[in-house]
Amino acid sequence: MKTLLRMMVIIAFGLLLSCSSRIRQAAYPTLFDNEYDSEFPYRSSSDQLEEISASVKIMFSTAFYNSYYFDEKFAVTPTAVRAGAAEKYAYRYLNTQASVSGTATVIYYDTKRVALLTCAHVVEFSDTVYSYYPSGHVQSVSFLQRQSNFIRDLPEGGELEVLAIDSKNDIAIIGRSFDHMPQEPVHVFGYPIGKSKKLRWGSFVYVIGYPMGFKMVTKGTVSSPNRDRNGSFLTDAPMNEGLSGGIVLAIKDGVPNFELVGVAKSISATQEYYLMPDPGFTQEIPAPSLYKGELYARLKTEYRYGITHVVSTEILRSMYEKYKKSIDAKGYSMDALFK
Repeated sequence: MKTLLRMMVIIAFGLLLSCSSRIRQAAYPTLFDNEYDSEFPYRSSSDQLEEISASVKIMFSTAFYNSYYFDEKFAVTPTAVRAGAAEKYAYRYLNTQASVSGTATVIYYDTKRVALLTCAHVVEFSDTVYSYYPSGHVQSVSFLQRQSNFIRDLPEGGELEVLAIDSKNDIAIIGRSFDHMPQEPVHVFGYPIGKSKKLRWGSFVYVIGYPMGFKMVTKGTVSSPNRDRNGSFLTDAPMNEGLSGGIVLAIKDGVPNFELVGVAKSISATQEYYLMPDPGFTQEIPAPSLYKGELYARLKTEYRYGITHVVSTEILRSMYEKYKKSIDAKGYSMDALFK
């Protein structure tokens, strides 16, 4: 009798699972089409997003420059600077810095080495920077001396080198080796690298990164898929400073089937010049009234939030293939990731 009862329970449970599967397929028929989902996830994805976010890091890059400043009367030109005139004509010498923050994601770790994915502009600075007087002569010049790429919660100080970079498409892989096996765990992005070219209008995506220094998860939908031959696309997921390098995730046939489909790099913006009073003018002017002082042109940038540009995984794979030999020579074995 007990055996018969146990068999009936097992059969009933099997029928329940079968019915549940059929109901899910009827309610969400596109979840089983081997395509990226355009529907909002039918079940909670919080556990997976929390797991993934542990591999996403805030990154600080700083460039250190030697800067020389010139009096306009010497009429210094870039040609003269390149000929070695900087020290001869400079009336002031300073050590200066330029810094930027962004997002980087751990994509490889083998207890001896770690590699992360980010945007090229987060880790790339100009070797030489000029500023000019209105006359066109050089006002100052800065020469890059060294650069620091730093992630504070990585073992042994967190300094990283650039392993591969594609400046044109704004993507880079950075990494470092460890002198000793880290005692603390290093969380790695553990999902496949997908295919951006398979995205369609309205495909649902998550973006994870550090806008304004805060770790955040946001969501959006895909627009203009395959906007170029490399599979780049747009999303309406909002972007702020610091999110550059943030990972873009799509879901294929439901949670937990996440795939990396891109890297957020920039938002659309427009720039306009407008006239303003002398910066030293502090007198309050009633409106409307006529201002009779000198006017100065100032450049103003208007950001178009909700139009985020994304680097495709096809570009990422292409960059990896280009640098594969040099990456392998440094001891990184990432073929399984990019298969």
